[in-house]
Amino acid sequence: MRIIFATSNEGKMKEIRAILKDIDIELLSLKDLGLNPDIDENGNTFEENAIIKAKTIMELTGEIVLADDSGIEVDYMNKAPGVYSARFMGEDTSYTIKNQFIIDQLKSAKEEERTARFVCAIACAFTDGEIITRRGVIEGQIARNICGSHGFGYDPIFYVPEYHCTTAEMSPDQKNEISHRGKALREIKEVLKKHL
Repeated sequence: MRIIFATSNEGKMKEIRAILKDIDIELLSLKDLGLNPDIDENGNTFEENAIIKAKTIMELTGEIVLADDSGIEVDYMNKAPGVYSARFMGEDTSYTIKNQFIIDQLKSAKEEERTARFVCAIACAFTDGEIITRRGVIEGQIARNICGSHGFGYDPIFYVPEYHCTTAEMSPDQKNEISHRGKALREIKEVLKKHL
């Protein structure tokens, strides 16, 4: 059974394949299919954006499509960047710059004001038009410095107190175990098992 995951992000595909490896599906990315559609993610929530992506690619290919929208919410910044996480400060701005900017914004924040969370919503668009969404969240804090070389995006500034490190300092397996995407994917895996 072929399922398309509507992303071209290789880091993300690596995580997704690791988490979904025990179900019998061939998982393809947009890159694998040579697709580069221009999708306007104009939703107000992670769920809305995930649905827009999944539905667009399902209609384009006629196949079952998974799509996610994820980001970081920094409480001190009124939950920004939120749904704009990927486009925050411009899509071509490096995460090193984005991460440093967020750290700088919080330089006068007290410890208890540094709370943040990673949110991931995953939508599954079936060919009969049915769409199911699931959400995963991990709570943490904004680190005082950029730390760690694993993961991608905002991982080097997302500190998880229980583990005394950022998600970029965790091994890929450990991160997948506790991450927002890991939680949402395990929920969607149960949905797929029922449907397949």
